[in-house]
Amino acid sequence: MAVVKVTADNFEEEVIKSKIPVLVDFWATWCGPCQMQGPVVDEVAEEFAGKLKVGKINVDEEGSLAQKYSVMSIPTLILFQNGEVVKKEMGFHSMEEIKAMLP
Repeated sequence: MAVVKVTADNFEEEVIKSKIPVLVDFWATWCGPCQMQGPVVDEVAEEFAGKLKVGKINVDEEGSLAQKYSVMSIPTLILFQNGEVVKKEMGFHSMEEIKAMLP
């Protein structure tokens, strides 16, 4: 399953109403650790296709979503289940650390 570009317009449908858990990566193009996190997040999306939806939110384009979920530093990974935040981790995370977050 490909990574979904999440925006304010599709957030409700892609994240809140999702039938499966959603891991959202808050990132920005100018953020070095975000550039390192991206390929790891892509790998998670591939490995957990069908069991986990993975989305990315560019904080420069979607500041209101970053603000709503109190994203103060990036990268930040937030795991949503049934429309609720169940885990929130800041900074770069390895594949193993991300797997440990998942339900």
